[in-house]
Amino acid sequence: MHPPDDSTRHGDARATLVVKYGGNAMTDDAARRAVIEDVRALARVGSPPVLVHGGGPMIAAELATAGIASRFERGLRVTTPESLPIVERAITLLGKRLASELGDGVAVTGRDAGLLVADRVDPTLGDVGSVHTVNVRLLHALIGVGLVPVVGCLALARDGAVLNVNADDVAAAVAAAMGLPCVFLTNVPGVLDDVRDPASRVPTLTRVQVAERIADGRIAGGMIPKVESALAALERGAPAAVIADGRVAGELRRVADGTAGTRIEP
Repeated sequence: MHPPDDSTRHGDARATLVVKYGGNAMTDDAARRAVIEDVRALARVGSPPVLVHGGGPMIAAELATAGIASRFERGLRVTTPESLPIVERAITLLGKRLASELGDGVAVTGRDAGLLVADRVDPTLGDVGSVHTVNVRLLHALIGVGLVPVVGCLALARDGAVLNVNADDVAAAVAAAMGLPCVFLTNVPGVLDDVRDPASRVPTLTRVQVAERIADGRIAGGMIPKVESALAALERGAPAAVIADGRVAGELRRVADGTAGTRIEP
């Protein structure tokens, strides 16, 4: 992945966070409004964050309407030439909707100014890629004029073909390229010492501590893929990754203040 170009970091053209937003939280109107308002609030008090979105539920619904079954391998959506236009349409339209709800948002994908360039992951997955280059100049340009980049998880292959990319991968790549923490919004307050007690949130963990908690069972079930996404962001080069609750208003502001979520560091 290309490192950030420091010459583009001037004035207000420095984002605060990269926020990965996706999954079923986007289908809940109240939760979506809370996230949108949080992003607006961050943009009002400082530089806008970068919002990276998936679109799994919307993609699944459109594929079902078209009579195409959704199929996954190793957690990645198998994307065939038949399904790719539907995937692209769903992601693009969702980005436009989120940008419109934000007001000062601009929806972009890897098609725009070569924003995301990816390599194909595995022929058995079809048109699925993993990002290796991010055009940070485009993101800094939008942020520099006070606009929120709303990044959909589509990239271009080296040959110019469109590839579907997992949104966690996009968020991790963007965070690494921009040198920013990556926040993964989910349906829990963070990593908990006691899964039955939301007040037992662990504020910070190291990579080693995460591995220890997985080994002894304190991190289990659905939390494992969440921390794995955070660890992947660190592996990419992000300075930190945060698992936070995407269902409550004000969460992103508290994450920025260091009072919410679980921050995972190297």
